[in-house]
Amino acid sequence: MFGRRTAPLEANEAPVKAAPKKPAAPAPKPKAAAPVKKAAAAPAPPRVAKPASTPAATAPDKVEIGGRSDEYFQTKTTIFNALIDTIDLSQLSQLDTETAAEEIRDIVNEIISIKNVQMSIAEQEALLQDICNDVLGYGPLEPLLARDDIADIMVNGSSRVFIEVGGKIQLTNVRFRDNAQLMNICQRIVSQVGRRVDEASPICDARLPDGSRVNVIAPPLSIDGAALTIRKFKKDKLTMNDLVNFASISPEGAKVLEIIGACRINTLISGGTGSGKTTLLNCMTGFIEHDERVITCEDAAELQLQQPHVVRLETRPPNLEGQGEVTMRDLVKNCLRMRPERIIVGEVRGPEAFDLLQAMNTGHDGSMGTLHANSPREGLQRIESMITMGGYNLPSKTIREMIVGSIDVVIQAARLRDGSRRITHITEVLGTEGDTIITQDLFVYDMDGGEDENGAIIGRHKSTGIARPAFWDRARYYGKEAELAAALDAAAE
Repeated sequence: MFGRRTAPLEANEAPVKAAPKKPAAPAPKPKAAAPVKKAAAAPAPPRVAKPASTPAATAPDKVEIGGRSDEYFQTKTTIFNALIDTIDLSQLSQLDTETAAEEIRDIVNEIISIKNVQMSIAEQEALLQDICNDVLGYGPLEPLLARDDIADIMVNGSSRVFIEVGGKIQLTNVRFRDNAQLMNICQRIVSQVGRRVDEASPICDARLPDGSRVNVIAPPLSIDGAALTIRKFKKDKLTMNDLVNFASISPEGAKVLEIIGACRINTLISGGTGSGKTTLLNCMTGFIEHDERVITCEDAAELQLQQPHVVRLETRPPNLEGQGEVTMRDLVKNCLRMRPERIIVGEVRGPEAFDLLQAMNTGHDGSMGTLHANSPREGLQRIESMITMGGYNLPSKTIREMIVGSIDVVIQAARLRDGSRRITHITEVLGTEGDTIITQDLFVYDMDGGEDENGAIIGRHKSTGIARPAFWDRARYYGKEAELAAALDAAAE
């Protein structure tokens, strides 16, 4: 990840008197990494001031993440360069993470002593942790990844990092040493899943070990340095009860969604970017029986299914020669040969829509997928458009009849202007009348309440009064018609 520094110390630099050895400080233990090389001492940098609680250069709306001063970053760069000149990275890479971190800490402590850098214990501990993150982890991103309240991390070049907390985007004071460090961290992330990002292939989708979705777009396409976007997953998997507690759906609506998931009803989840489609899909899959064989197809594997019998498939981009690409459509078609009982498509965005409808129509009841659309009706229109884009020379009426015969329910998710996420529609697909697909809403989110004093939208989920939905017979087949009737009756009160 890091290369050796090319510019050596100037010959006329005066050596600095080393700090007296502390009696209790033992010599570093010999480890598998290369021994420390003796380097000429550099002039001592100025004392690092304790980070102020509110730096003057910080904008009022900037979020402080472990506030760091410019002097701190200058000192860190000096010590980091000395570390890279001292340590053998090839041998360090052969050690486990804990041993490598201990080796780095020992060498950094020795460098601090040689260069006579005056730091408080807290500052020195922060420096050690930051340098370990740079060499072994994701550098300045580590404190952001550790916070469970952050939904998105957006890096716009080396000096501007934004986060989303509570549905609102905020600027942070986190920054990278330079664009080269940012690019190195991007390379480290994507290489973990066997992908690459460089000038020849500047766009890449990847994932972190915890399933968080990562997108990288590198120069020359990104003009001001690499743009890195991370959609974080919470450490604790959300359940439908959590969505009820967040007021994303009413308790009665959640019960209807539970019945839809358990009764193997073909479901399409529609919504805009960041509206919570994948989270809702994860919650819906929680009602799948544990004896069902589930196969998931995704561009970047991020679904967190808890069932014991799950096969996870992921697309693959082409190699340097443009060969070896595996598309979503290839995966969905191959699913049909793997004896699935349910097929879950992470996101439908192309001709694979046709294959998903075929799967739903040929005995794989309870299959699910997500797509980008602003309303249930628009979602059905997008399915039709994607099938047409695939080159299928089918009449529009035939495609609509296929959609009606395959999709039973469309669930619409939305992120409102106050940053909250709501399930705004639970809509049934009934049939066609002429060339029009007929739908009916079971639940809608009514936003007629205005806003409260904090700017939060006041609204409520309400039933449309449908007492017997079209999937009533399916619920009765699975013995859940009484629960469905009770939920609809409670919502209508």
